[in-house]
Amino acid sequence: MTDVQPVSPPVAKRVPHSRTHHGDTFVDDYEWLRDKESPDTLAYLEAENAYTEARTAHLAPLRETIFSEIKARTLETDLSVPSRIGRFWYYGRSIEGKQYGVSCRCPATDTGGPEDWTPPSPSPDADVPGEEVLLDVNALAEGHDFFSLGTASVSPDGTLLAFSTDTVGNERFLLQVKDLRTGEVLPDQVPDTLGGATWDLAATTLFYTTVDDAWRPDKVWRHVLGTPVSDDVVVHHETDERFWTSVGRTRSDRLIVIGSGSKTTTEYRVLDAADPTGEFRVVTPRRQGVEYGIEHAVIASEDRLLVLHNEDAENYALAVAPLDATGHEQWEPLLPHDPAVRLEDVDAFATHLVVSQRSEGLTQLRVIELTADGLGEDYLVGFEDPVYTVGSGGNPEFHQPTIRLGYTTMATPPAVYDFDVPTRTLHLRKRTPVLPHPDHGPFDPSRYEQHRTWAAAPDGTRVPVSLVLPAGSPRDGSTPFLLYGYGSYEDSMDPYFTISRLSLLDRGVGFAIAHVRGGGEMGRRWYDEGKLLAKRNTFTDFVACAEHLVGEGWTSPDRLVAEGGSAGGLLMGAVANLAPHQFAGIVADVPFVDPLTTILDPSLPLTVVEWEEWGNPLDDPEVYAYMKGYSPYENVEAKRYPPILAETSLHDTRVLYVEPAKWVARLRAVALDTHDVLLKAQMSAGHGGVSGRYNAWRDRAFTLAWVLDRVGRA
Repeated sequence: MTDVQPVSPPVAKRVPHSRTHHGDTFVDDYEWLRDKESPDTLAYLEAENAYTEARTAHLAPLRETIFSEIKARTLETDLSVPSRIGRFWYYGRSIEGKQYGVSCRCPATDTGGPEDWTPPSPSPDADVPGEEVLLDVNALAEGHDFFSLGTASVSPDGTLLAFSTDTVGNERFLLQVKDLRTGEVLPDQVPDTLGGATWDLAATTLFYTTVDDAWRPDKVWRHVLGTPVSDDVVVHHETDERFWTSVGRTRSDRLIVIGSGSKTTTEYRVLDAADPTGEFRVVTPRRQGVEYGIEHAVIASEDRLLVLHNEDAENYALAVAPLDATGHEQWEPLLPHDPAVRLEDVDAFATHLVVSQRSEGLTQLRVIELTADGLGEDYLVGFEDPVYTVGSGGNPEFHQPTIRLGYTTMATPPAVYDFDVPTRTLHLRKRTPVLPHPDHGPFDPSRYEQHRTWAAAPDGTRVPVSLVLPAGSPRDGSTPFLLYGYGSYEDSMDPYFTISRLSLLDRGVGFAIAHVRGGGEMGRRWYDEGKLLAKRNTFTDFVACAEHLVGEGWTSPDRLVAEGGSAGGLLMGAVANLAPHQFAGIVADVPFVDPLTTILDPSLPLTVVEWEEWGNPLDDPEVYAYMKGYSPYENVEAKRYPPILAETSLHDTRVLYVEPAKWVARLRAVALDTHDVLLKAQMSAGHGGVSGRYNAWRDRAFTLAWVLDRVGRA
């Protein structure tokens, strides 16, 4: 680690604020930081930024080097693999020097043969015959410190484009419509939407979603093109505060679908997409604890609903029901429950079904062919790497005979394949290029090795860990490692590749993912054993993974840095309290480190919908005591903590900036020697951080330089 000149850290003023629940009083000295408009709050955040910059000034050359490495390895002018919708191929362009992408399309040339589904593959620098620019996001973003494109949804007839934009970072989008025949942006402008937009079949009507005062998606609206927004009609209002709502259209274009869901229960409504002013019909009324999803399919020439559900099926089963089904009694089994296989999604096409599933922590794609009589053969699309991630995506057309899929490992860049169902063959369409670097030479995946290992949790549960590191690294504890974790909401942190990670690997630093409980990697039970009153398993699993890496000689505590973001930031705060000796540093990105304060206040964004994930401490004293026992903020102690880099965004609406701000302030007041506790607050960003790819690269370079400094590789 590089020596830095001593600088005095900011000291936040103390303004005692008492919180009493279930006979317990907690005095919070830093709740005043919640006032986002207060000059004192903004001054404190700016002081923390200045302190962080001063403490990391010695890393500025390394940050610039890492940014240059990311930039040099990235093909800046590139073209995505086109996906076909109707008469056009749709794709995105990136252009050297431009922060954002450009959305384009070109006409399809039908010959009546298999080549109709072979995407064009022009050189990124070449002109594409008939190319239309749908949206140049760089032009839309001009003049804004932050910019995010929420949706870009083409109407079924290909003539109109609904798109939404956020220029603040608070995920509240302005919805607009562009006429692709004339290039004109229509007068229709809908403010404060959630970002998505769904067309009816005739492209006369848009459905969209808005949020309530707690930032919960609660209303679905209908907007008729050419009419005032004030005339828009609420077609569904979700009044249960535990539930969110959404709207979409089936791949077949047959149905408009409204979904309502809590953390444990779902309900769906459908409407004929050709009848936008009709009444939505409930498919199956909600029943507490039963989750299901629907997809329209045509099986043996009959319109049917596929129902993926967890009724008496912990890892989900697949059923089929009539199109006009009104209850679960009409569900007929299609794929039975398998305790070793978690069914996650099903996509229906004219000639086949695609089931996304996972087993033993790895993702799988299962194809079920459809015949004139019903279901045909059933098989997996096979891959041989020991650690990988595969998933379907970019498959908008119901009648396409191919399955577009993405595939990656921790050592090889993402690849896009088309799987031809009739011939059962894979066609590589594109692998993300990694350009040679002047100092490190051409990219060669054989320079890295990847492994899957298993740690033992305190209760004996085997926890998978995915690793990638320089080939031939010794198993003597000398290799530095960055260990990543999340472990909430059944979100799986599957193995993945990033160009920025090469800046670690090529400096001899390994990277690992701890697939801890609370995620979904090992099935629904894996999630259930890491939530509510079992949440501590997430934290002890992560510590066990760190101890396993050390015990097996992969690394040592003085060379091991932990990283997690959002709910994974809660994990970081918890392990900082549990096992500070185990880590040389901790990166907490937009960390949820004051969970009890947040979950106790129903007026705060998204609190009530979170009660089925964390519990309701407002009404349940057992939940209150349990959460208080692990809340990172409330359990800061007078002991030495590892260096901490906490990163937040002022306009984050999911994890408010105040949580890491309070956490850092309390660490400074209570913990021992906190000169290496840093807070970096983005003043013009949201939950996902800064916008623009060059800005994001610089942001990541900042973090990676700090990590390298902690493990002695700066």
